[in-house]
Amino acid sequence: MKKTSLTEENFQKLQIVMEEEKGEKGPLMPVLHEAQKIFGCIPLEVQKKICEEMKIPLSEIYGVITFYSQFSLEPKGDYVIGVCMGTACYVKGAQPILDKVSELIGAKAGCNSGDGRFSLVATRCIGACGLAPILTVNEDVYGRLKLTDIPGIVEKYQK
Repeated sequence: MKKTSLTEENFQKLQIVMEEEKGEKGPLMPVLHEAQKIFGCIPLEVQKKICEEMKIPLSEIYGVITFYSQFSLEPKGDYVIGVCMGTACYVKGAQPILDKVSELIGAKAGCNSGDGRFSLVATRCIGACGLAPILTVNEDVYGRLKLTDIPGIVEKYQK
């Protein structure tokens, strides 16, 4: 599994971001977005630093991180595979697709593969119901999937 870079250099980058956002209205979201980019996730050590510097309660920071799916408490894999589990996708066979991806990468939904290369996420509706069922790999979108499509898609990212 990938490790988070809790280096002094990264904390200095975060410090610059926090200083830029301190005077702004609603600074938490931009700071969290940048923290996620800098560290790859937002672990407790980073949350505490934001709490101290921004004077925002740790419980509020944790609540925002765990509410929004774009934030993560642990590092994600190089390839984040999202299988839409919204109604249209689910009705058109998303569950077997999720199960097949899980089998191929060796990770359950919400987890990383043993080598840290993949993260598997069961997502909510991504708003492309006409393409159901849908799978995303980072920014790549695959729609109107059949179970037989899945091995080939996963294989493209295993190289």
